[in-house]
Amino acid sequence: MERNRNEGELSMRTTVQKWGNSLGIRIPSQIAEKIAVSQGSEVDLIVAYDHSLIVMPKKKKPTLEELLAQCQPENRHDEIDFGVEGKELL
Repeated sequence: MERNRNEGELSMRTTVQKWGNSLGIRIPSQIAEKIAVSQGSEVDLIVAYDHSLIVMPKKKKPTLEELLAQCQPENRHDEIDFGVEGKELL
């Protein structure tokens, strides 16, 4: 593994291989860990103007359980009264 000129960047050479009717690139484990991807992760592929390939991990949508786990008494608000509109039954 080589270090790029910018501190913290990783550079590694790999080989493009044919997988079915497509081409595939294996992501070395050290790079996969750094960008937080694993088998089944979705990524966006971006081709820059200089023909470099950028792999952007797609952010995982949180589950309802994960969102509800973040609800704490200190970050909840009181009930909001929007008043009565129209002929609503109370």
